[in-house]
Order: sequence, then structure tokens, then C-alpha cells
Amino acid sequence: MQKLYYGGNIITMTGENDNAEAVLVKNGVIKKQGSLAEVKQAASPQAESIDLQGNTLMPAFIDPHGHVSMVGHFSLMADLSECDNFDEVIQALKAYIQEKELKKGDIVVGCGYDHNFLAENRHPTKEILNQVSTEHPILILHASGHLGCTNDLGLQAAGINEHTSDPEGGTIGRVAGTNEPNGYLEENAVMGLQKTLFKDVKRDEFKLAEYAQNEYIKNGIATVQDGASSKEIIDLFKALAQQQKLKIDVVAYPVFDAEPKKLMEENKDYAKKYQNRFKIGGYKMFLDGSPQGKTAWLTEPYEGEETYLGYPWFKDEQVKQYTDAAVNDGVQLLTHCNGDAASDQLLRNYQASLEESNHPDKENLRPVMIHCQTVRNDQLDTMAGLSMIPSIFVAHTYYWGDVHLKNLGDKRGRRISPARSAYDRGLCVNFHQDAPIVKPDMLHTIWCAVNRQTRNGVSIGPEECISVYEALKAVTINAAYQYFEEDDKGSLEDGKVADLVILDQNPMKVDTMDIRDIQVLETIKDGETIYRSEVRTVR
Repeated sequence: MQKLYYGGNIITMTGENDNAEAVLVKNGVIKKQGSLAEVKQAASPQAESIDLQGNTLMPAFIDPHGHVSMVGHFSLMADLSECDNFDEVIQALKAYIQEKELKKGDIVVGCGYDHNFLAENRHPTKEILNQVSTEHPILILHASGHLGCTNDLGLQAAGINEHTSDPEGGTIGRVAGTNEPNGYLEENAVMGLQKTLFKDVKRDEFKLAEYAQNEYIKNGIATVQDGASSKEIIDLFKALAQQQKLKIDVVAYPVFDAEPKKLMEENKDYAKKYQNRFKIGGYKMFLDGSPQGKTAWLTEPYEGEETYLGYPWFKDEQVKQYTDAAVNDGVQLLTHCNGDAASDQLLRNYQASLEESNHPDKENLRPVMIHCQTVRNDQLDTMAGLSMIPSIFVAHTYYWGDVHLKNLGDKRGRRISPARSAYDRGLCVNFHQDAPIVKPDMLHTIWCAVNRQTRNGVSIGPEECISVYEALKAVTINAAYQYFEEDDKGSLEDGKVADLVILDQNPMKVDTMDIRDIQVLETIKDGETIYRSEVRTVR
């Protein structure tokens, strides 16, 4: 079957001024793009002609970092993102218990609260959550995904008491002047409780995976990531692949706790190559927390703090073991680094691993620094020398830009997500949303990179703004490069897969402030429409 697209704006992503009049798709692959006359000549008489009606066709978006399985899991939780104070948090959780008809002892999980935007300007304590219920263990997760709060039953379920020490790479909040836990948990402390409680939450993983895929698809995304996979999640995506229930490509990166080398060896058919739209791309490592939660690890204290720098997840010895493993196994490593001290830790250990390794392909592994919120220029220079990819969470400029200016001060705060500096050093920049931390909305992300405005309308580091085309590259061809798929995806070229998106406006032509209002009309995977908006626009 052939499909001939014409009659609109066609952005090929092969060059800033490159456009086509038409694109011909055959059997899920781009057969020809170019002038309408050329493409018609290449088409069969039976080709279906599709008039774009003035809308815009371009390569489908590619998610270079997110947690697709968690997008499904978060849909089961109470949504606290609109709560403005503790009372609204309490009422939302009580309503959730009633709506779900939870029985005594059932787990209550919420997500999306942000102390930065609560009237109390602090985290809820166990006393606050005990007001919701003393019959249910309760855990609420911060919008960053790195912090959380629980009630007395939650602490009991985790075995946390005054005798419990802080885990490595985590903190247990305490009642002032005592060792008594107050219900607030950071990093590995909250991650541990999340694992403990969430395993008892009843769920249909297949339905959740379908929901998650649809969240990406309606935003024009045809390749997604599961960026911290467990063995159970790997098994889930294998099952979905085997039953041909994946609508889009999924790339998994198991964490080191999940013994990723063993997982790749046990799943050789999926190691670095797709089987029915699923593959295992490499390994994932966390080195610190979040700047908006003040757990990102910095080299200079947070604004207003004399000595507090945040903290690392691991000592250098452990990090070196992980970087050695990735390099010596010949595997791509994705590393979460928000603070510049965490970036230093990654760079010095990865560089040492490269120097010591005899692996023949060690220079071609395309390691990735995830988030890059406070990465310095000297670190970007080092990354260029290591061919390391900066995957930047540029939407921080909008969602938490005002918070960063407060937590980091003006000089560091305005430099968060330094996309211009990274591009100027020749780095292959890409952008992500870290979904479900924020919604997988690529057009909003492009808007953030081009305009750099906070929620309060403050211009934050305009010197780090980039062009619309550079932002589009970051979510198409550059993201494809991260996955070693630049020969197959990310641009409209003959022989590439027909992963396409149709937009109601051309992001290269609209006012830059209007980019976030552009609508996805259709998402096409391997030449087949997998999403179509109910609203169609004729331009």
C-alpha cells in the first residue's frame, strides 16, 4: 500500500531550509520525498493521495528519556498537582479513598504535590497524612519524583523508626531535636517505601501500558523510553512485544540494581535491537536528586545555605564499578545528573573507565548525561571530548524556573538547562520531559527551549535560548542519534521508516510564543495512523 502526502508544509529535518512538496510512503517506509511532480512519478496509480489541507507534516517526535511504565502507574494514583495547601491535599486523598472504595489496610498513593507551590511552603508530615486516615498506609510522591511523605502506617510498613539509619543516597526526615521520623522521605528512602507499598497495589499492567502508550501517541511521539527498568518491567514489555501490543517503539534501560548485564544476556533477542518494537538499549544510573527538592548535588551551597550542597547517591568507588561495567560490556550508559557535583562524578569516572578499558568499541558507546540542569561550561567541554550526549530537561525553565532562581541564585538559576551553550560546543543536544514528571508534550518543550519563560512570566537566561529548528532537531534527529537510529528515524529521507506527525500549524512559521498551542492532528507509526484528533483543521 502506498500513501502520497501533499498539500501542506512538509518539514524534512534534513536542513533548516529544507522542505518537500510531497512524501510517498510504501509498506511503512518513506519511498520518496521531494517535489510533487517527482513524488507522483514514483507513486503507483493505486497510491492513496492524502491532502494535508495546509497542515504540517514532519518526523514523529522521539522521547530520549522518560519512564513509560511509570506513566501508567501514576494514572492509578490520586492527582495532587492542583492542590494549593495541606487541606486540599487531605481532601483529595479522602476523595480518592471513597472513589476507589478502598478497604481498611489498602494502600493509598498520591502524586504531584509540590511544596514549592503549597501555601505552607513545606512538605506534609505524618501528622497531616494521619488526618486522611489511620486505617490505610499512605504515600504521596513529590512532583519531582525524588521526595515523598507518608503516615504512621506507611512508616510501619517500611520498618522505619527512630532506630533506622538514613539509607545511602537518601534521607529520613526527623522531628526536630529527635530521631523520630516525621514522615518526610528523600531519594532512596522514598524509593524504597514506594517499592514496598506499590507492590500491593492491584493493577492490570497491560491496561496501564496501553494507557501510557496513548499518552505519548496523542502528543505525536512514536519512540519512547523506560529509563529505569526492573526485571519485572523488562518482562512486561517482552510480553507486550510477543503479543504485538506495542503501538510504538520502546527502549528500556535497566538500573544496576536489576543486574542489567544479566538481563541483556538473558534477553539477547532484545539487546540493542528491536523485536516487535521493544529493545534493551543499555544501562541506567542515578547520581543525585532534584534541584527543586534541593537534593541535587552541587559544588557550591544552595542559595541562603552556608554549607548545604545536596548529596550523592553513591561513593566514587561504586560509580567507578558502574562506569567500568558499561564501558567494558560495550553498552550505552544513561546517567541522571542534576547537580554539577554529580556531573563531575560521572565525567571523572567515565573518563577513567575509558582510559583503562580495552574494549574495541569503547569510543562509540554514546553515553548520555540525563537532565544536565546545572552543568557547567567546562563540563560541556569535557562531554564534547567524550562524545557524551546532553539530554536536557529544558521544561524546568517553565515548571521550576522561579524555584531555581530562589534555590540557586540568579547566576546559577538563569543557566539551568544550558541548551545554547551545549549546541555551541557541537554537542548532539536532545530534550526530554522525564514523563510522568511532566506530561510528554514535545511542543511545550520546544516552546520552553525557544522562549525560556517561567510560570510567572520571568525571562530566565535568554542567552541560552535556541532557534526553533535547533529545538526540533533535539526531539527528532538528535534523539534518534542517541538510540543509534539516525539512519532509520528522525528525518524524512528516502528509505527511513515512516514515523510521522501531522500538526495544525508549522512551528517554523508561527510566533514562537504560540508554539505550545500547536495541536497534534495525527500520529503515524510505520506508515499506519495510530492516533487521529477529532478536530481537523484546514489551513
